[in-house]
Amino acid sequence: MDNNYSQYHILVVDDEEDLCEILKFNLENEKFHVDTANSAEEALKLDISSYNLLLLDVMMGEISGFKMANILKNDPKTKDVPIIFITAKDTENDTMTGFNVGADDYIPKPFSLREVIARVKAVVRRSSGHVSEAPKEPEILVYKTLKIYLKQKKVTINDESIQVTKKEFEILSLFIKNQNQVFSREDILTKVWKGDVYVLDRTIDVNITRLRKKIGVYGKQIVTRLGYGYCFEP
Repeated sequence: MDNNYSQYHILVVDDEEDLCEILKFNLENEKFHVDTANSAEEALKLDISSYNLLLLDVMMGEISGFKMANILKNDPKTKDVPIIFITAKDTENDTMTGFNVGADDYIPKPFSLREVIARVKAVVRRSSGHVSEAPKEPEILVYKTLKIYLKQKKVTINDESIQVTKKEFEILSLFIKNQNQVFSREDILTKVWKGDVYVLDRTIDVNITRLRKKIGVYGKQIVTRLGYGYCFEP
């Protein structure tokens, strides 16, 4: 059974725009997500760590593919991103240079698209451990002197503990994580009460009224949007 490649994000870097588009089209037919850049300088402005694989031309402008690979391999954020060189330089010395700078494969031009796709699939299977890590959930949410300790389930203002119920804690965390976002009562019900069988809108209003009082000066940041719901406005 073939892999589902839709989770893999590939960056093609080559100064031949037509070749970039051909590779993009054919890789997307295999369900990969593909971006292109026409120079190393353009590529280095992107978040390289978000890609699962680079297809990198060697012969480019001021920054060659080898030089770009060196830059990436010396950066802790990008050192583990796999690289396949695609290039007209196919001497033994060039191939060795490619592997010495950390390439996972080296495909000389001209090439068959079937070969490129097969090699791409082989590299992503080997290196499937490299998927950019999702940003870690913060342990503490902070708004001015208001702090929410997510692991300890504690709220403080000016380092003094504020006693809140479980639902109040979850509502406040939801608001601080999503400032300026309006949540309807139904949104809050779904995210905070979840599987509870029956909760009245009035219950949500009461919890928010209590929460406003408990967080004192910050209570006014919880704004009612008539007809829509509630919003934390910084």
